[in-house]
Amino acid sequence: MQNGSDDGKSRTVRAFIKCGDSFEVEASDHPTRLVRDLDGFDAGRSVPLSRFGGWKAERLEGTGFFRTERVGDRWWLVDPEGCLFLHVAVNAVSPGRSDRMRAALKDKFGTEEAWRDHTMRLLKEHGFNGTGCWSSDELNRGAPPELRPVYTPTLSFMGGYGRERGGTYTLPGHRGYPHNCIFVFEEGFREYAEKLARSVADLREDPYLFGYFTDNELPFPDDLLDCFLELPNGDAGHGAVRDWLRQRDVADASCISDRDREEWRAHVLERYLSIVTDAIRRHDPDHLILGPRFYGPEKQSKRFWQTAGRHLDVIAVNDYCVWTPTAERLGSWAEWAGRPLMLTEWYAKGQDSGLPNLTGAGWTVATQRERGWFYQNFTLGLLESRACVGWHWFKYADNDPEDTSTDPSNRDSNKGIVNIEYEPYRPLMDAMRELNRAAYPLTAHFDRAAD
Repeated sequence: MQNGSDDGKSRTVRAFIKCGDSFEVEASDHPTRLVRDLDGFDAGRSVPLSRFGGWKAERLEGTGFFRTERVGDRWWLVDPEGCLFLHVAVNAVSPGRSDRMRAALKDKFGTEEAWRDHTMRLLKEHGFNGTGCWSSDELNRGAPPELRPVYTPTLSFMGGYGRERGGTYTLPGHRGYPHNCIFVFEEGFREYAEKLARSVADLREDPYLFGYFTDNELPFPDDLLDCFLELPNGDAGHGAVRDWLRQRDVADASCISDRDREEWRAHVLERYLSIVTDAIRRHDPDHLILGPRFYGPEKQSKRFWQTAGRHLDVIAVNDYCVWTPTAERLGSWAEWAGRPLMLTEWYAKGQDSGLPNLTGAGWTVATQRERGWFYQNFTLGLLESRACVGWHWFKYADNDPEDTSTDPSNRDSNKGIVNIEYEPYRPLMDAMRELNRAAYPLTAHFDRAAD
């Protein structure tokens, strides 16, 4: 793949998406904006930060926990001390599990605790203030106070119930369910959710806990109603959809409309979110609830977003096929939901990493420098939108091709900010640091430009 061009503000990056044999976006040149391209913006400004990484220059009332607030036309998080806050994090901040990565950790750091302190310092030095999904939260919470991350546990209500119940299977990036139908109408799921939610009671006083993800990428396809009708007689989901159609006076499958399909999908989400959020709030009423990380066609449904907004504090979205997020797209989501957004999975892979980059759905570019350009271009779009209150890069370390215990989407690709020897990709991280350290002043820059 040839590099794109870099002619000042006319910069382009050539990129494509390739995910195994089933999914591909043809390589093309993408206009790419960097911090240095912004007229009148000084990226070298020093920003005073709270112990959580909030913006000390802008302060509201502190409650001891993170919360959301709309200030003018912009959504914000507010940290426990009352400082405006963006959650800038990395996913899967954990020691590697493979033999090769365990050996490298021992050789480079000696112990997991030494790895943790080094890694938390690396993140902080590069402007990150937290960790995302699949991080070693218990280990990372033990970092020295000045290095503690703001963290986001994943409770996995439906995924955990499915493993305990049986009937789920592994798909790239997430769990699979029979006919794409989650088990939300089974009484056992409600009981499991209550049992799992009790586990958060010990965390309810932790001010560094940002909020809870409830699952990962549950299926909500456009034809979800038809999928539930395909379940066998006697299945709780099949019975639920039949009862629901009768209540709507839909005589048989031939009478089902697209409106019915839209409403059923929202009904399934309503059932899921009412169960899991009620369970969490019985045991922890103060921390934010971020939802199951939406990723599919449901993102285009206003009705779906409205339902999500009734239950969630911040709505987590995984977004892979977008090079530049637009204010129109993100603004519509936030308007429909009445809630702010976080982009919780996105990345670009570099062809100069030595990895084949065949798995995972992110963009592929030529170099680590271009990965950094993508990072800046993407996050500038998020900040400009006024709807987004944070982002989580996927992920901390590259895939180790020798680690076959991972799911099929995490086998052989350059997704990390470090390689499998725990060596940072400096061109990428330099670009991350420049953007992250300027994130708060950038919000003011974009707000002035919009007014």
